[in-house]
Amino acid sequence: MADLPARTGLGTSSAFTVGLLLGLYALHDRMRDKHALARDAIYVEQDLLEETVGAQDQVSAAYGGFNRIDFHADGSIEVKRVLTASSRVAELEQHLALYFTGFARTASEIAQEQVRLTPQRKQELGTMLQLVTEAEAIVASPSRSLDEFGRLLHDGWQIKRSLTQKISNANIDEIYEAGRSAGALGGKLLGAGGGGFMLFFVSPERRQALRERLKKLLCVPISFSSRGSHVVVYEPDEVYDKSLVSERDAVYA
Repeated sequence: MADLPARTGLGTSSAFTVGLLLGLYALHDRMRDKHALARDAIYVEQDLLEETVGAQDQVSAAYGGFNRIDFHADGSIEVKRVLTASSRVAELEQHLALYFTGFARTASEIAQEQVRLTPQRKQELGTMLQLVTEAEAIVASPSRSLDEFGRLLHDGWQIKRSLTQKISNANIDEIYEAGRSAGALGGKLLGAGGGGFMLFFVSPERRQALRERLKKLLCVPISFSSRGSHVVVYEPDEVYDKSLVSERDAVYA
């Protein structure tokens, strides 16, 4: 069950895979640390299902929290919690607004084109990596204005949309420019591109103006989660006295 639709760039496929694997491990009375769980989910999606997908969604779903995730050339993955005050993270949260563009798509189809063109986009990808380091520094430093983060989002989106022609389109560009004209400093289309959700960075004072400008689109409230995927209820069979369970109840159980 999900609160939001699939194929919209929110990492729902990877969240499902991570949750399913964690549940299966629990059924077998086995624990799995977050790093191993993320690795398992990546293996299922990339190797077993042969989907053209990245690895960031699986790691984010397994770990939770506000992290910097580095994927190294040797295949190793490094997850580092961004060290900043909770009030700073809450302030960033208040500057983010999430809107559904109304378009769904299959991420792997968009990603295939990006993977094909990646060797020709090394300069752009290198610049996007530098933006990550700068964005982390902004969030971690309470003396810097978060508006800098919003402007970096804009710069990053301009680079990302140039990677392939399938990432954006006229409708998405229109939504983004409408958001900017209403006061958003920046934003980006989440996921592989082609549709889904648009994330805007907008000051709390301009949030209502943005809502009026994009009144035809669904606005979804969001907040950061620190837990990641976890088992909500774990009740091993041995805690029950099965002799007290009737045959009918046993069937429904």
